Amino acid sequence: MSITTPALLDSGARPYFLWWTDLTVGEYRRRLQSTSSTERAYWLGALLREANSRDVWLFTTPSEVRTLWPELRRHLGRARARWAFLLDIVDTSPAQAGG
Repeated sequence: MSITTPALLDSGARPYFLWWTDLTVGEYRRRLQSTSSTERAYWLGALLREANSRDVWLFTTPSEVRTLWPELRRHLGRARARWAFLLDIVDTSPAQAGG
C-alpha cells in the first residue's frame, strides 16, 4: 500500500496528523529520535493515534512500537486496542490515569 500523501516525504511540510501543532516533518522526525523515551513515546503515540495506518511505517517500525509500548500505550486513547491487536501485543493492564 502506498502512503496517503507525498507531502510526508518533504521535511519542510506539515504532517496532517499533527493538526494541533506547527511541527514540520523534519522537526517531527527529530522529536522521534529524542534521547528521552518519554518524549519519543508521546510523539509516537500521536502518530499511531492520528495518522492513517498506511503512513505510520514512514516514521517507525513495529519493533520500536513494541519496545516503547509500556510508555506509549497511555498516549493512544481508543487506538490502543487496535495497535495491540495488529502488533500482537498482550495488553492486559488498564490504561494509566490521564492517558
